[in-house]
Amino acid sequence: MKVLMINGSPRANGNTSIALKEMEKVFLKNGIETETVQVGGKDIRGCMGCGFCFKNGKCAIDDIVNNSLAAKFEECDGLVVGSPVYYAAANGTLVSLLDRLFYSTNFNKTMKVGAAVAVARRGGCSATFDQLNKYFTISGMPVASGQYWNSVHGRKVGEASEDAEGLQSMRTLAENMSFLIKSIALGKEKYGIPEKEPWQMTNFIR
Repeated sequence: MKVLMINGSPRANGNTSIALKEMEKVFLKNGIETETVQVGGKDIRGCMGCGFCFKNGKCAIDDIVNNSLAAKFEECDGLVVGSPVYYAAANGTLVSLLDRLFYSTNFNKTMKVGAAVAVARRGGCSATFDQLNKYFTISGMPVASGQYWNSVHGRKVGEASEDAEGLQSMRTLAENMSFLIKSIALGKEKYGIPEKEPWQMTNFIR
């Protein structure tokens, strides 16, 4: 079993990293392999709506989305997305990446477990948390919960380590996510994955 962790912060060892590493310790304790990919600060373009992925099964833009993340996402059992909060929303680079990662990949994401983590000086965590969860819920991915909205606070590098409640929330989230991943694995063995109906697409303007 494996969890892919995406760090949207441009600071490799910043406060978002502290939050994710707190979760990583719990995953490893539960026998779940983890891999963290640092995407913040990379040159990542947003979706162009070109439709290339519909015909080719991958994004037209040749970068980390195509070259590594798509395959890692397909192979993992759970996905943790961590973002710093700069303007009451997820990091722009991260959003560009997630838009393309989720939209351009056509493999079945049903029952992969998702978890969103927001890190801020003070405000904007709840809005970011809601924003990131939308990627999971449109994809048939169960969302792992913790003991609070998944957030850690800190402004200067390293301050997140002083947020005792926030770090406890990360540990609780990772414990619950571990349990959910293991439970789904057992469910798959006995029941398989839920069948999907053919998609019925309707528009507001016909």
